[in-house]
Amino acid sequence: MTFEPLASDFYGYENLLTDTEREALARLRDYLATDVKPIVNEHWEKATFPHEIVKGLADCGVYSFAWEETKPFENSAVFRGFVALELARVDASVATLVGVQNGLAMGAISVTGSPEQRAEWLPRMARGEVVGAFGLTEPQSGSDSAQGLRTTATRDGDEWVLNGSKRWIGNATFSDITVIWAKDAADGQVKGFIVPTDTPGYTATKIEGKQSLRIVQNADITLEDVRVPESLRLQNANSFRDTAKVLRLTRAEVAWASVGNSVGAYEAALHYTKERVQFGKPIASHQLIQDLLVKSIGNITASLGMVVRVSQMLDEGTQRDEHSALAKAYTTARMRETVAWCREALGGNGIVLEYDVARHFADAEALYSYEGTREMNTLIVGRSITGLAAFV
Repeated sequence: MTFEPLASDFYGYENLLTDTEREALARLRDYLATDVKPIVNEHWEKATFPHEIVKGLADCGVYSFAWEETKPFENSAVFRGFVALELARVDASVATLVGVQNGLAMGAISVTGSPEQRAEWLPRMARGEVVGAFGLTEPQSGSDSAQGLRTTATRDGDEWVLNGSKRWIGNATFSDITVIWAKDAADGQVKGFIVPTDTPGYTATKIEGKQSLRIVQNADITLEDVRVPESLRLQNANSFRDTAKVLRLTRAEVAWASVGNSVGAYEAALHYTKERVQFGKPIASHQLIQDLLVKSIGNITASLGMVVRVSQMLDEGTQRDEHSALAKAYTTARMRETVAWCREALGGNGIVLEYDVARHFADAEALYSYEGTREMNTLIVGRSITGLAAFV
């Protein structure tokens, strides 16, 4: 399959990919264009999820199970970043599905699970046979998850009893398992558990009324005396530091998805402005429209440079928390600017789903906030450059 470089990759960062990686990206791009893009606006408007794409994406190989920090990935981190970009370029909700399945749920099992747990769950998840969710955020605990978790885990013989609640958990209305993070009642440390969603006492209720990432099926989760065997406790998750290992690996890919969301809006705006005729000529020929487009491609290009380097550092083993935090904070802020400029370029049509920009515009707000708000990521970077913590 022929690989066509993105016109929005102005400096040609895709040239860093190997021939094999470009071929894989071309196959994914073809699947997304043929089977996903034609249905996303309808599902976005109805806030429904196209379940058939779970297996289709698995067939494209986007769910990897080489998630051990000490083991090289099958493909480069730059390639995985371009996969996140490609998904979000079509739809940010689809990118979120993959980010939750591959990055958070599978990442948690691979990084903090035992060899037996990895062998049992990861191959089936990679094939799309088992869908996972990641239960960290709570109604009263978001940015302060390291200290503020209220969900508890109490040891009872060979079982653990979980009680508490979670909020904003993606995939959770239809997941087969959810990785639940809870505070051990005995030692106060955060531990992780693989919880089958048919376990008695586990309830997931869809969050209604969202105006961003409407395709993502976010849920409120209630845990009432949910009993989980010791065999389903993530054996290497013994404190929030272990949880943070997973988040460190996924935060940079959220930055990539933010760039992809910007690219989707930019490409839709570029297409529209070249086709839309006013005063006898395409509006793309007007200086003010070109100014909006150039500012947009400038943001995209600068953001791409940042996320490419962060992913290279991950491959090199030199990436630290502050590196991915800066990428997430910066790219999401630039994304907000870019989607607004693209919406502006379309005038009134910029708020209509038919022209695609409106969806990217709305979805930007969720990407801006999840996996660490701009403010929290700013404080992580601030602590690094000053040596002083300003979290409280």
